[in-house]
Amino acid sequence: MTIKYTKHFLDKLENLFAGSEYVLRYEKGNFKSGYCILKDTKIVIINKYFPLDGKINALIEILSELQLNPQDFANKADQDFLEKLGQTTLKF
Repeated sequence: MTIKYTKHFLDKLENLFAGSEYVLRYEKGNFKSGYCILKDTKIVIINKYFPLDGKINALIEILSELQLNPQDFANKADQDFLEKLGQTTLKF
């Protein structure tokens, strides 16, 4: 899957978190990698000062780390999008 660094692509990633049990928040902070995951409370925090491409890369990395099950999503489009993201590898 080709990653597109657009606001629309970011919105699609944010919708995945909205459909999951994790809460996505944008906060200021000194996160070395751009994000912080609080697994016990199921909160994902992204540095709000990160540029668009940094936010997208961080969200994709978090999704791969959390290993969400596509079948847990009610929306078929979200299921398909998550499956495609699972086949994507980031190259830095």
